[in-house]
Amino acid sequence: MPELPEVETTVRGLARFLEGARIESVRLNRPDMRFPFPPDLVQMLTGATVSSLGRRAKYGLLHTDRDSTMVFHLGMSGRWRIDPETDEKHDHLVLETPGHRFALNDPRRFGFVDLVQTDRLEGWRAFAAMGPEPLGSELTAAHLKAALAGRKQAIKLCLLDQAIVAGLGNIYVCEALFRARIDPRKAGGTVAKAALERLVPAIREVLEQSIADGGSSLRDYAAPNGELGYFATRFAVYGREGEPCLREDGGTIVRIVQGGRSTWYCPRCQR
Repeated sequence: MPELPEVETTVRGLARFLEGARIESVRLNRPDMRFPFPPDLVQMLTGATVSSLGRRAKYGLLHTDRDSTMVFHLGMSGRWRIDPETDEKHDHLVLETPGHRFALNDPRRFGFVDLVQTDRLEGWRAFAAMGPEPLGSELTAAHLKAALAGRKQAIKLCLLDQAIVAGLGNIYVCEALFRARIDPRKAGGTVAKAALERLVPAIREVLEQSIADGGSSLRDYAAPNGELGYFATRFAVYGREGEPCLREDGGTIVRIVQGGRSTWYCPRCQR
């Protein structure tokens, strides 16, 4: 599933071609993805100029000069293709600008598109209760300490709660907890302030490094230009069950299941 770095990579790739461009045509190849396409999507986008692109958590944002924003989520297998030579079976939405074509392809159709009035974005259904962006200045150890106060749930699961931090997914939580030397099983409310002071920069570092690497290409994800991200080659714990800890401390990476998801960590150095 594309996580924050993959969405950021996608947005940056699209921005190179779409920002300032006029959308000449919009084509829907089916009536829905995970949810039906907005009934006024074609009308509102056709003829509009893209003012900018952005991201909130794992959602891409395409802002237009009509005070409307197309919000897109890539689901489990979605990706944008730029200037595809031919249509593919799972191209569900196609935008055309002078000289370029953009196809939203999603074989499993867990992704979706919505259209929101730009000045009402903060109150949109998925954003209203969302926590701070992990790459922004609002994410601090003090924020985490307050948000985690009294929480008996494992810190790993707390960090996946979008109301605590926006946009974190399984891969990057595992990697950040390793860098911060925090046991993912520890109750969120018991994590010391000093550990949270390590965790905040660890979260930023792992996300920024993944963005620089083009994300992590697991299964279906590829950037809009078709290139695969290679942060997966840097995984310290994710998917490394039974392998030695990279800290060479004699530890071995183990896998457990938390909240129905796999967690990888080193019991020797994550405490």
